[in-house]
Amino acid sequence: MEDDGGEKSSFVIGLIENRAKEVGVAAFDLRSASLHLSQYIETSSSYQNTKTLLHFYDPMVIIVPPNKLAPEGMVGVSELVDRFYASVRKVVMGRSCFDDTKGAVLMKNLAAKEPSALGLDTYYKQYYLCLAAGAATIKWIEVEKGLIVTNHSLLVTFNGSFDHMNIDATSVQNLEIIEPFHSTLLGTSNKKRSLFHMLKTTKTIGGTRLLRANLLQPLKDIETINARLDCLDELTSNEQLFFGLSQVLRKFPKETDKVLCHFCFKPKKVTNEVSGVDFSRKSQILISSVILLKTALDALPLLSKVLKDAKSFLLANIYKSVCENEKYALIRKRIGEVIDEDVLHARVPFVARTQQCFAVKAGIDGFLDIARRSFCDTSEAIHNLANKYRQDFKLPNLKLPFNSRHGFYFSIPQKDIQGKLPSQFIQVVKHGNNIRCSTLELASLNVRNKSAASECYTRTEICLEALVDAIREDISVLTLLAEVLCLLDMIVNSFAHAISTKPVDHDGPMAIDAGRHPILESIHNDFVPNNIFLSEASNMVIVMGPNMSGKSTYLQQLCLIVILAQIGCYIPARFSTLRVVDRIFTRMGNVDNLESNSSTFMTEMKETAFVMQNVSQRSLIVMDELGRATSSIDGFAIAWSCCEYLLSLKAYTIFATHMENLSELATIYPNVKILHFNVDIRNNRLDFKFDLKDGPRHIPHYGLLLAEVAGLPSSVVETARNITSRITEKEVKRMEVNCQHYHPIQMAYHVAQRLICLKFSSQDEDSIRQALCNLKESYINGKL
Repeated sequence: MEDDGGEKSSFVIGLIENRAKEVGVAAFDLRSASLHLSQYIETSSSYQNTKTLLHFYDPMVIIVPPNKLAPEGMVGVSELVDRFYASVRKVVMGRSCFDDTKGAVLMKNLAAKEPSALGLDTYYKQYYLCLAAGAATIKWIEVEKGLIVTNHSLLVTFNGSFDHMNIDATSVQNLEIIEPFHSTLLGTSNKKRSLFHMLKTTKTIGGTRLLRANLLQPLKDIETINARLDCLDELTSNEQLFFGLSQVLRKFPKETDKVLCHFCFKPKKVTNEVSGVDFSRKSQILISSVILLKTALDALPLLSKVLKDAKSFLLANIYKSVCENEKYALIRKRIGEVIDEDVLHARVPFVARTQQCFAVKAGIDGFLDIARRSFCDTSEAIHNLANKYRQDFKLPNLKLPFNSRHGFYFSIPQKDIQGKLPSQFIQVVKHGNNIRCSTLELASLNVRNKSAASECYTRTEICLEALVDAIREDISVLTLLAEVLCLLDMIVNSFAHAISTKPVDHDGPMAIDAGRHPILESIHNDFVPNNIFLSEASNMVIVMGPNMSGKSTYLQQLCLIVILAQIGCYIPARFSTLRVVDRIFTRMGNVDNLESNSSTFMTEMKETAFVMQNVSQRSLIVMDELGRATSSIDGFAIAWSCCEYLLSLKAYTIFATHMENLSELATIYPNVKILHFNVDIRNNRLDFKFDLKDGPRHIPHYGLLLAEVAGLPSSVVETARNITSRITEKEVKRMEVNCQHYHPIQMAYHVAQRLICLKFSSQDEDSIRQALCNLKESYINGKL
């Protein structure tokens, strides 16, 4: 494997579809040697499900078959990649490469788990598309990267993305989960951050990637969520454990998760003449991986010591499965037989090169010992040359830095140079307050030093062949170690720093007391908290209020709190009890989509249609305005009918609107609750309080007040005020008649709603009896 940098994408994705609107996806992670297979029916003509997966994986290469006739009314996956992922490398492979039979055989041979555990027979019969995509993806990796995947080393998951909460790509953008809105427009000085950037205090690249994956696909399994929350409870209550884990995790190299792929892949056997420099580079990476693995295994006893007395299920399970596993000690023993005990993983380039050259114990290979002597002699000659130049040219501050690409070079402070540099110095480049340069003698020594190091790498790899083959036999325990370290990094270094409240997950109502916006509360010290209550008997909330009163922020806040709860993190609230959500849908903002030639209204309708087609009973739907981009009559009719449709489901819906007529839904449907953001009017000015109140509230002409503040001519505002007052008078009378007509039904429904809430209550019998008596008295007095 080539050494990839930082958080750069490492996914290669294969995509294929059939005429029945089924799509098969194979996502191969080159960093962690894992393959994720998915197959599903694409319910949207705009490929929303496929876009969501591609946004999650963020691939560097997308492999597709040649163009063919797409399903009726759809553009096809190849065209989709061209339109929306033009910056990603697209590879077209022949249809013969997408062979599902070969894919099934490959999965059986390469998967780390037993074929029976994966249920590959069932996959072959029903899910042939993702197996075909997997065959093409593995073939491309073998040809393009020159690698062969080791048997029984590949972590294969099937439909893993659909075992988690699904958040479509539009909602990810609307909720600012990964990137803040308009980050490119606002520049780097923008204070507002995304949820990901707020939580990104992880120390390893693997932990950061796991955090991103969790935010884009939160958990649905209550046991796993609660296990993480119990772990957080123990960490926050046991300072010794928390600080001990924080210190130990620093002992593990940041790249521990990446080292796995070097043992899962075997380079194809080619001659030195063909491979040239690349061969020594690959040898160097393999040596570095063995050293890194040794460093990680050396830190394992320290982790064992810290976790020995841990009580929570998650930490106790890590101690049992990792710290008590004898295979790690056996691998460490095998490494100790070949690798020198003093060798450690290093990040400083020349120190790392020296450690790699001297990784294997002396006396094992004669040719290696000769190459080492040559490496030492040239290194010493380079340092002697630097000392000679310091004396001859009176440059006492001359330094001898090193980088992996150019080798050694000279760095001289500009203030030490009187006039011109001597003619011996070449390749002179100004760098800050220093001059960087070289000489012909240094260049010659650099070539010899690099050649000696390359010979060391090649001979060292030969010495390590048996060791690497032995490590490959136990690749599954190394995969487990990498996953555990990434998980601990995310929980200890990210989640444990979020000082908030533990959510309670169950199948009952969704109640949040004094909830705060996870991102904005870190920017504004005076953020106003707000509540929410949703249940089967009250599954829709309509939020009303003027522009800038806080509706959009409130909707985003609720979704982010649910996401935080379902990744097993504490949430910013005084108290919460939440129902596990399987999908989050958002319809926010009013913008054109020029790429797809869609107007603002058409974009609204496409997003709403996607919600209607994919919503389930356990979904959370958030809609910020609907029907505002067309005529007022049509817009109101669409908003009303969409609300009626969503009310027929058990999904929880929060709907923000300026349309005061929509509050009449609460007079007809008792499971609708109306809330409004409190606003005072003083001297014809709006004073926003940002706190949520029950019931509707008519704020007369708030649009006109804002128009006046914006500088609209007073005569225009006055004419508009006269027209509005005449229309409003008729509407108020009609709404009063409707309220009186439906009042008895609402009373009965509110009683039923309270009874359902008491059903989920954990209070004692006497408290429930008292609550029932109070409910009866309120119903008789008409004060519900």
